[in-house]
Amino acid sequence: MLIAIIEDEEDLLELLEFNLQKEGFDVVGFLNPKRVKQFLKEENPDLLIVDRNLPFIEGSKFVKELKEKGYDIPVIFLTAKSSEDDIIKGFETGADDYIVKPFSMKELIARINAVLKRNKKNKNIISYKNAKLNTDSHILYINDQRINLTNSEFKLLKEFFSNSNKIFSKEEISEILEISIKSVNVAINRLNHKTDLIQAIRGVGYKLK
Repeated sequence: MLIAIIEDEEDLLELLEFNLQKEGFDVVGFLNPKRVKQFLKEENPDLLIVDRNLPFIEGSKFVKELKEKGYDIPVIFLTAKSSEDDIIKGFETGADDYIVKPFSMKELIARINAVLKRNKKNKNIISYKNAKLNTDSHILYINDQRINLTNSEFKLLKEFFSNSNKIFSKEEISEILEISIKSVNVAINRLNHKTDLIQAIRGVGYKLK
């Protein structure tokens, strides 16, 4: 399990890294959120632990931006912001749990395990913004409205959802669907007629909107 921590207090970040590594987790720490988005393009962590008092951007705003970009990674806020309004805002912006400093390391580890366990049960669901794709039933839900997909449409959409920041070339799509390059536009148009999720990048390929 890979956990990314964003915490601007260096001593606390090192303490968190040490204790979580001791529990068997792979841990990557960041003192500010600037490099996190690049990290997420290259890695797929199982959990984010985020302070809300971050340099450059408030933690809940940062998490909200990630969710809006389609990142569906569980989040635990670990923060000194402790008012009822702060906690409610944390959950409203995408938190799976909210822990107030000072905190017990044993409790943090227990909550981490609980969030990871809950998320593991939902591994058959791939989400992007307001859309959820069930990889068992091959059914797509957009704003909770059910959309039935053909096998080819499911196969292609799963690739897009699993690589939400990637631009797919026509050649790649033709290989995924095992069709000719000339048929790619037709396949995308049919999928968009049902979902309106794909946009064309002129001269490059296609990506999620």
